[in-house]
Amino acid sequence: MRRVTSSTLAILLAAVTLALAAGSAGAQQLPVIYNGALGYAQTSPNGSPPGANDWTCRPGAAHPRPVVLVHGTFADMSNSWQALAPLLHNRGYCVFALNYGAQNGSGAVGVYGIGDIAQSAVQLSTFVDQVLAATGAEKADLVGHSQGGMMPRYYLKYLGGAAKVHALVGLSPSNHGTSLDGLFTLGSHLPGASSFFGACPACGQQEAGSQFLAQLNSGGETMPGVDYTVIQTRYDEVVTPYASAFLSGPGVTNILLQSQCPLDLGEHLSMPYDHIADADVLTALDPANPVQPLCTPIGPVVGG
Repeated sequence: MRRVTSSTLAILLAAVTLALAAGSAGAQQLPVIYNGALGYAQTSPNGSPPGANDWTCRPGAAHPRPVVLVHGTFADMSNSWQALAPLLHNRGYCVFALNYGAQNGSGAVGVYGIGDIAQSAVQLSTFVDQVLAATGAEKADLVGHSQGGMMPRYYLKYLGGAAKVHALVGLSPSNHGTSLDGLFTLGSHLPGASSFFGACPACGQQEAGSQFLAQLNSGGETMPGVDYTVIQTRYDEVVTPYASAFLSGPGVTNILLQSQCPLDLGEHLSMPYDHIADADVLTALDPANPVQPLCTPIGPVVGG
């Protein structure tokens, strides 16, 4: 009788242990919002996106580098990363995000990325140092949208970032600039942005042919030792022409979404909320385990 009781108790304990483990794993999975209309509604002066900025997170062997998410012009970390932050978290990454580039009090209403780009790169540099110190990692990976895919290149080139970054992944980055009309189009879709059109040094710096971009792209567009991935859509109405997002040089992979899936009608704003683009981000961060996304219809702005 004692033997049966012991066996039964052992089985029960094992079952409870498995149930607790399963419950814990389930609790860690966060919803991934592939909807730009819902995502951009999450504008916040200082709120972190789901799954990001857990300063106790320590990278594991599968994903040894923390990922830093860098928003674009007029945006903030909350409204930009309601899909990618939880997606990366659910995959076991340590995920971090920052707000940068506030100007004339714009951060109080969740409008960032409008200040001088060189100064924004300094803010990124400080943040990456904090992430590396907290996680104990030697290098980080950066993922940015729009200006957030271009501005880190200043950090890599002029602020010593190339020694601290393994990969830079850009979603529709403004690598060679755009028109002011394109930036006004961008701002018209983001809450509060129109109030700061006249106080946006980063807007002029992102205009095609600007002195800032000429300096950034002179002498080569990439830095040795860094992997660069650019993910772009043919329908980008902000970074125009769309191919100007692409980089040239060693260590570059340029991806056009419509070459993967002609049903993808996503444009500039939908990029962070496009499950095909986000799958390409996962592959860029972990090329040994590529993700093959389904080709499904993707809509402008909302993504999917």
